[in-house]
Amino acid sequence: PPYSIDGWRLDVAADLGHSPEMNHRFWRDFRKTVKEANPDALILAEHYGDASDWLSGDQWDTVMNYDAFMEPISWFLTGLEKHSERKDEHLLHNSQAFMCSMLSNMSRMQTGSLYAAMNELSNHDHSRFLTRTNRVVGRLYKPEDAENAEKGINYGTFRSGALIQMTWPGAPTIYYGDEAGLCGWTDPDNRRAYPWGREDQDLIDFHKEIIRVHKDYQAMKTGSILFLHGQYQFISYGRFNEQDKFVIAINSGDQPVSVALPVWRLGLTEATRMARLINTSPEGFSLETAMYSVENGILRLNCPPKYGVVIKNLT
Repeated sequence: PPYSIDGWRLDVAADLGHSPEMNHRFWRDFRKTVKEANPDALILAEHYGDASDWLSGDQWDTVMNYDAFMEPISWFLTGLEKHSERKDEHLLHNSQAFMCSMLSNMSRMQTGSLYAAMNELSNHDHSRFLTRTNRVVGRLYKPEDAENAEKGINYGTFRSGALIQMTWPGAPTIYYGDEAGLCGWTDPDNRRAYPWGREDQDLIDFHKEIIRVHKDYQAMKTGSILFLHGQYQFISYGRFNEQDKFVIAINSGDQPVSVALPVWRLGLTEATRMARLINTSPEGFSLETAMYSVENGILRLNCPPKYGVVIKNLT
């Protein structure tokens, strides 16, 4: 009091100080001071790469999750790194690279840090995720370049990214305007004003619904995660606790995919019925319920192009 600060976001926190020893000593002292004032205050650091040296419980609480969220998702769904300045066709739709990158980088964080990590698709330093869906390498060099940030964007890819964001371990964090269809190349073009009066209402409605899925179920906040299946242009994973079992599936490509998912690994076996909560496509999203039956521990799905779906067990 009187400020009652809820948390601290530390810019390029690993760069502070003249030596690693000084850096770690400062953040230990910083943590002690912060937690004495408010034991629940969050210490969130911006960091690129392995942050495990700071996440042992005596310095930072967690990080802005570039390595175990933003970057792998951008490569898988768009084939672009997070600035829109480099393309890699090998990583586009590459489910194996996605899963290995996620698992490797997630393993460097303790559970508390992972589940509190800031999971973003866009922010003030990087290109807007909606712009990245155009799969164009670009930047704002002259005024007319701004228009190119809005050309060729794919709303199906964008909705798939948001669906992953709201169903992945961590703290989903929306950069203002993403939910309203704002585009932009990397800094400074990503800092465009909110599009008052020009909002994409369908995207706003979609975000409200996918946020509701995240908020309504504890399994989405603290449940386990398990990869179920990956193949070219397709990933599927489960989020689950003892009560609720979710299957999330993403088809990132331009061709339909039919898969048989081993949901027995989530504890779903014989005579289990599941219901679709939400699905996405380039045209929009739907809350229309569809029913699925699990047979011999297998869930069979047919996924149209640029499609995402969240399916839940019936309890």
